[in-house]
Amino acid sequence: MNSKFFSLKPEKQELIINAALKQFVKSGYEKASTNEIVKEAQISKGSLFNYFNNKKDLYLYLIDHACNVIELIYDKIDMNERDLFNRINQVGFIKLKVQQTYPLVFDFLIKIGEEQASEVKSDVEQVKANMLKYGLDRIYENIDWSKFREDIDPEKALHIINWTMIGFAEAQKKKIVSFENVGIELINEWNSYSEILKRCFYKEGEE
Repeated sequence: MNSKFFSLKPEKQELIINAALKQFVKSGYEKASTNEIVKEAQISKGSLFNYFNNKKDLYLYLIDHACNVIELIYDKIDMNERDLFNRINQVGFIKLKVQQTYPLVFDFLIKIGEEQASEVKSDVEQVKANMLKYGLDRIYENIDWSKFREDIDPEKALHIINWTMIGFAEAQKKKIVSFENVGIELINEWNSYSEILKRCFYKEGEE
């Protein structure tokens, strides 16, 4: 990417980013039209390719941009909250607020999860794997594992919790048309699963 993009005013950068996000969300990588992007962003096609070498360069930049937005979630985690399920719930509320601020970014993240274009698929798969591992590491940082029952293997319990969270997220993705419409009901639904897991794994009196 050409550094000229970063020399643009922030509002102009945002206009280009949002125009590109909309087009990739709507059409996927292969069918996304750079003509539609420049029309929405109110720039020339020459300008777009002066900022980004090609469509793939633009797409990978958007993935980096999305990762930076995700980082906002982890930066807001209160690491003094050491109860695992309280931490997960805290992350849920933070994520909801960030999703409401950047709905297009999260729509884009869902779309790249479905991307099959050979030109970018390996890049997307690598990013998804790294994002999941990094996210779980941050969520579980500084957790008080002494709350778990002594007859429970913490590592296996963690696997079950991870599988439940991932499965829940995948199920919700199929219901979501756009993150503009996502609200607190999603967190409330997760909490019903969280309470079951807590009763299974925590010592009596730790709930």
